[in-house]
Amino acid sequence: MDKKSILRIKDMGFPWETQDPFLFCVYHQDDYPKGNGELGPVGSLAGRNIGNDFQKKDGWRMYHGEKVPGFPEHPHRGFETVTFVLEGMVDHADSKGASGRYGNGDVQWMTAGSGLQHAEMFPLLKEEDKNPLELFQIWLNLPAKSKMVDPHFKMLWNEDIPKVKLNDKEGKVVEIEAVAGNISDTKSLSPAPDSWAADAENEVIIWHIKMAKNAKWELPAAKSNVNRSLFFFEGESVEIDGEKIPSQKIIELDASKTVMLENQNKNSRFLLLQGKPINEQVVQYGPFVMNSKSQIEEAFNDFKKTRFGGWSWPRPDMVHGKSKGRFAKFADGKEVVK
Repeated sequence: MDKKSILRIKDMGFPWETQDPFLFCVYHQDDYPKGNGELGPVGSLAGRNIGNDFQKKDGWRMYHGEKVPGFPEHPHRGFETVTFVLEGMVDHADSKGASGRYGNGDVQWMTAGSGLQHAEMFPLLKEEDKNPLELFQIWLNLPAKSKMVDPHFKMLWNEDIPKVKLNDKEGKVVEIEAVAGNISDTKSLSPAPDSWAADAENEVIIWHIKMAKNAKWELPAAKSNVNRSLFFFEGESVEIDGEKIPSQKIIELDASKTVMLENQNKNSRFLLLQGKPINEQVVQYGPFVMNSKSQIEEAFNDFKKTRFGGWSWPRPDMVHGKSKGRFAKFADGKEVVK
């Protein structure tokens, strides 16, 4: 095997550094306490920087929430958010009138396009037990031709997302959840229609990979002009090309080569992000990602004038009540209840 499949190894930060066509990935893991009946945490919030709490005091964060953890009303333009919730729940509301509650394996794929406001709150539904939350939010760029498409909100429900379970030669289990990108003969669900991922030629992959202790699995090759990052976020170590790599590392790989992953002494988890680069200038200012400074200025001016449709919800940190289950209500009025 060619010993040059590893291009770079980097430390993980917050957020995780990604390669084009991705902008970044944030991994949220919070051990929230019991809920207080109003979907917030039991107990005092003293000692926290309320409105901007990222310190993980006592193992959890309020983020920009003041009563409920999460991210109240805020705008985006020019890219997509892919929110993959492994555990816990997220309440969605946006300026187009869409709303939802999703989690425990669900994925929300949202194209901000020409401009959208949304809130992403983490309701603490359980009052008799803890409310752990674990999710990835991945920012996927849009090419210049798609920066100003109409916003779009799509759900990929846990029950529908393909999960491929494999056994290596020793019977050790490897499981891949394919949010985007086909694996072997298993097809993934369709992403949002204007996404860079919607064109199969761009070979966009978002896979959550679980490897049992001492399992081995060969990651198949892709095209040579595709960027591939493997985020090793849980486990002890993995061996690639004879190199033993500890967890909490980002491993950038040559996607044109098959790569044998040899997990070591603990169960491990990885996130794989792959895609053909867009190869366009990226100019980002906060929640806006465009191709030039003038377009960023235009985004601010447009938001000041239009508020991207305004905010019709009764509160900026919109949550949907304790009794609600998983659902999605779209801007056209269609509703899906799970």
